[in-house]
Amino acid sequence: MQKQFRNDLPEESGDGQPGPVLPTLRWWWWLVLVGLLIWNVVTLLPSVQPVVNLPYSDFVEQVKGDNVASVTIAGSDISGTFTQAITWPPADNSGTAGQNGAANSNNNSGQASQSQSYNAFTTTFPEAVGDPTLLPLLEQHQVEVTVNPPSTPWFMLLLTDGLPILLLVLVMANMGRMAMKGQSNLFSFGQSQARRYSGEQSDVTFEDVAGADEAKRELEEVVDFLRNPQKYYQIGAHIPRGVLLVGAPGTGKTLMARAVAGEAGVPFFSLSASEFVEMFVGVGASRVRDLFMQAKSTPPAIVFIDELDAVGRRRGAGLGAVNDEREQTLNQLLVEMDGFDDLHEVIVMAATNRPDVLDPALLRPGRFDRQITVNMPDRAGREAILRIHTRDLLLEPGVDLALLARTTTGLSGADLANLCNEAALTAARHNRARVAMADFEEALDRILLGGVRALLLDPQERRVVACHESGHALVAWLTPNADPVRKVTIIPRGHALGVTEQLPGEDHYNYSRTYLMARLAVMLGGRVAEQIALDDITTGAENDLIEATRLARRMVTRWGMGSLGSVAFQADEEQPFLGYEISQGRDYGDETANRIDRDVQELLAERHSYVEDILTKNRERLDRLADTLLHEETIGQDDIENLLGPRSVPEGPVQAPLAEPS
Repeated sequence: MQKQFRNDLPEESGDGQPGPVLPTLRWWWWLVLVGLLIWNVVTLLPSVQPVVNLPYSDFVEQVKGDNVASVTIAGSDISGTFTQAITWPPADNSGTAGQNGAANSNNNSGQASQSQSYNAFTTTFPEAVGDPTLLPLLEQHQVEVTVNPPSTPWFMLLLTDGLPILLLVLVMANMGRMAMKGQSNLFSFGQSQARRYSGEQSDVTFEDVAGADEAKRELEEVVDFLRNPQKYYQIGAHIPRGVLLVGAPGTGKTLMARAVAGEAGVPFFSLSASEFVEMFVGVGASRVRDLFMQAKSTPPAIVFIDELDAVGRRRGAGLGAVNDEREQTLNQLLVEMDGFDDLHEVIVMAATNRPDVLDPALLRPGRFDRQITVNMPDRAGREAILRIHTRDLLLEPGVDLALLARTTTGLSGADLANLCNEAALTAARHNRARVAMADFEEALDRILLGGVRALLLDPQERRVVACHESGHALVAWLTPNADPVRKVTIIPRGHALGVTEQLPGEDHYNYSRTYLMARLAVMLGGRVAEQIALDDITTGAENDLIEATRLARRMVTRWGMGSLGSVAFQADEEQPFLGYEISQGRDYGDETANRIDRDVQELLAERHSYVEDILTKNRERLDRLADTLLHEETIGQDDIENLLGPRSVPEGPVQAPLAEPS
């Protein structure tokens, strides 16, 4: 019968009463066990035979007296056994022997050594002197001789034998630790990787967000939902389940979500959608379940999913194999958002800059109930953003943030933050104690035009670049509705050999055909200037021709500005999924496609003739501007006005640079 030895503490049974006391091990049993252990150790220990350390001369005498049975020679050490036991030290010479210091003798202080009988001995061979007669002597007296290699010192044994064993033990221990860690990771593989922040940990509030006042107002209502949910429950309202932030890259969608968490003071679970998807099918769905379980356990809470399009793309679109892991993750996300009860206090916030690729099931009411558009900042918003990002900078008194806001049209909040940082780096590079306006201008040139390249061009290539950029600038200067020219340079920057920079003075969100035609003319100005001034064309107009063709096709197919009339056709760039585009087909026939191609060609040909006429009539201005660029390399708006005269007055309102019209 097997007994279990437990301590004397009673255990509680299932009904809360103390359970039966198990038998304990009495003290005398412990004594018996300890005694048995000691007896086993003593009996198993090998018996130690007394050994005498003989002087070498006495050892030789014992051999000559035929009293040595066997010897073992290991280097300079000799050990062996006697034929008959001897008494050492001899009784008649105990004092001398004691003076010689025989081993294993029992000496008392001030007394003579006591003799003892020995059957074994050790001695040391005199290597320095040598004894060639030893082996013949041993052979003569029929002594059994065994030769062993010299004994290895203990530290050498440790290095040769102990160290490999130690390394093996360490390797095995490390493998065991890694196995335990891998087992831990295996069990946590399906857990959410979301980073949790409490309200106190969020250092961003709505005061740190500028340039998106409409989005802030809508998100302030979401904050009120989280702070005072009972106010809405009492009148029968339901808190929105999902809020989708839509906007171009750099507009501050993630910053908005952090500000909501900071204002609401609730737990904030943040992660990117790509962190759901793994190579193993089912892991993403498991992480979604774990994430929502954590959020529901600490209501009210916010779940923020950045780059939602990484997992929320349209199902059944595209060519090739289906990504089962991504689709299962999306399905689980849809189920979790539908699984909230009516009194849930968890809001899912997501951000994307590609709402056109999202699955329609995500965007229906009951999931992402609200879509908040975070637009590019206007002039007042840009100024507010610049003030936020320059709070910690040491600025010169002459820095005009309002002027910077007017000259940074089209820049996002992230671009403006980068501008402020680049200006500070530029000031430090020039060993300035404060950031000046010139540092902001240099930083803006670096962002818009690219960094300066140390590229050596021969005189002919420099003249080609100067004529090309002069063509752009002159057409923009003489075309009333084109954007004003801010700067022209033939210093290589980025991937360009020269740059003509145009910046509008105001923000506009609608684009007239007159403005788009003027923009086409400016794009073609560089190629036409090469034809007129150099009687040749180069590859430098590649990007201009690509952009002009793309703009002309949009005008014809999407905006109804061609000869086909007020009709829009599907464009290739509208559909991001190749397979979905093929399955849907084209909504016009081959004859219409040919008409579209002819219309685009006619539009570009008409603009080419217009630009050729302008530059031919102003050939003297073109040459003057090109010569100035060759000499100065960079000229600004005031220099251009001195060279070309006052700019033509626009025939209508000045339009903003080309972007996607609303």
